[in-house]
Amino acid sequence: MRLRNKKWANPLIEKNPQIVIKNEQALSNKGEWGKVFQNNNDIYIEIGSGKGRFIIENAIKNPDKNFIGIEIQETAVGIILQNILALEIIPQNLKIIFGDGASIENYFVKNEINKIYLNHSDPWPKARHEKRRLTYRTFLESYKNVLPKEGQLEFKTDNRQLFDYSVESFRDFGMTWDESKISYDLHSEIEKNPANIMTEYEEKFSNKGQLEYWILAKMPKDK
Repeated sequence: MRLRNKKWANPLIEKNPQIVIKNEQALSNKGEWGKVFQNNNDIYIEIGSGKGRFIIENAIKNPDKNFIGIEIQETAVGIILQNILALEIIPQNLKIIFGDGASIENYFVKNEINKIYLNHSDPWPKARHEKRRLTYRTFLESYKNVLPKEGQLEFKTDNRQLFDYSVESFRDFGMTWDESKISYDLHSEIEKNPANIMTEYEEKFSNKGQLEYWILAKMPKDK
């Protein structure tokens, strides 16, 4: 969802380079993210972080892992940053890239990332826009190029058409998953993903009865 531009967002981002890493700097960090975090902990990324609840709560709950949210909208980045700065203790294992998640290979090298989250990505419902879907095969190829073999991709959406398309796309790409790691009604089967953290969008529409679809898939062994 496109957010209205806020004049305060850019000055706030400029004042906090220790949290928000702008595109040019993120490109230069390729292969060096361990130095950025000053540790060798696993790195999990979220492509399209919205207002940031998911990535922030993950960082707080998992201090032994590093988290990077990638967001292209300046206002959204500003809102995420506001939410981080409002915390009593700012998590040191969290960074935000103000850049394009569709260009993930520009930011990371092979095996640098351990897990990728896609939450409520734009469904691009028209057939002519298929190649823009973040679960299209060219995107899966780029994810494979930064993840280890059998690296994890976790995908959530409330759009059944996109979910069915994505499951088929994953299967065609050679990805695998256990039956216990796929749900067509996650909030009624929370035992499948007990660590689930709702995004702002997810909470809003689940309260209206909207189903949540979820899958935790692994990249192919032989790719």
